[in-house]
Amino acid sequence: MQRLFGSRALAIVAVSLIAVVGGLLLAWWQWNRYQSASGTLQNLGYVLQWPLFGVFPAFMFWRIHRTAKRERAHDAMPEPPAAPPSVDPRLTYVQNRNVADEDSELLAYNEYLATLADREQRHAG
Repeated sequence: MQRLFGSRALAIVAVSLIAVVGGLLLAWWQWNRYQSASGTLQNLGYVLQWPLFGVFPAFMFWRIHRTAKRERAHDAMPEPPAAPPSVDPRLTYVQNRNVADEDSELLAYNEYLATLADREQRHAG
């Protein structure tokens, strides 16, 4: 079983805590700026924005940890026995189909596209 808090995880938690504290301090500073005589609504917006920036690293650490835990649990599950593949015959590719069955207008359009592609290749190369 893996340890929950290895040295790398502790570093991430430390950075997350620093980001939360920094975000709260910057929000407090912007709140004081908002309450001053020169404060604007932009300062109030920053009051709401800085805590979100501070919480984001902790949120990402939680998501990464949860995803890794889920992947470890999935890897530990035994694989089910392989069932013989069943292929729907309607989905198989038929290489030698009868061209006469296709629409003549579609064939003419495809030939036109092929000539345009050839002309473009000659001019490009």
